Amino acid sequence: MNAPLLELDSVNTYYGESHALHDVRLRVAEGEVVALLGRNGAGKSTTLKTVMGVLPPRSGAVRVAGETLAAPTPEDLARRGVQLVPEERRIFGGLSVEENLSIAALSCATPMPVSEIYRIFPRLQERRRSLGRFLSGGEQQMLSIARAMIRRPRLLMLDEPFEGLAPIIVQALLAVVADLARQGQTIVIVEQNVEACLRLADRAYVLSNGQVVYEGRAEDLREDHETQRRYLSV
Repeated sequence: MNAPLLELDSVNTYYGESHALHDVRLRVAEGEVVALLGRNGAGKSTTLKTVMGVLPPRSGAVRVAGETLAAPTPEDLARRGVQLVPEERRIFGGLSVEENLSIAALSCATPMPVSEIYRIFPRLQERRRSLGRFLSGGEQQMLSIARAMIRRPRLLMLDEPFEGLAPIIVQALLAVVADLARQGQTIVIVEQNVEACLRLADRAYVLSNGQVVYEGRAEDLREDHETQRRYLSV
């Protein structure tokens, strides 16, 4: 049996002296879409930051393709094909869409052709000469995802990709993410839109107070109204 592409093994992460993640265990197989769910403050974004080495775990292990990363940094993870699309988007507002993509491509030996990015996101081709700060929220999110995709990630992690967007834009982005999944892209998605997330995912983890309280198939969680009420309802 092949090692999972991503594995967290009894991970404990702290903010200073505040214990944020408690013995978190998580596995993501190649080609799988995994939803990471929970209320605000449950530890979802902290988990992604731990994977990326932004918040190194105090104990436990993070493994990528079976290799334990002793002191992971964001650069290490990027070299191993892990890309995080952060909630804040972090595009370059003073650069055009095309310039944002060109800079992202510099850190990859064999970047995805820009023409392929524009096939995935036709709207970005229309706006390719527009500065990042003049894009709508939905366009900025498309660009943020496109900057990760141009590096051909093995694992794409999306942190609240639909937050604050109009429903019509959410539907467009859902279609893009679903298409990437059909093509075999491995994805971890953190999202408050539980129903949308579970439609995309193969499996789901639910976090509460920094602990995994549920792991199972996404379709099972869709029917598990008690778990949703206890850990996901506002």
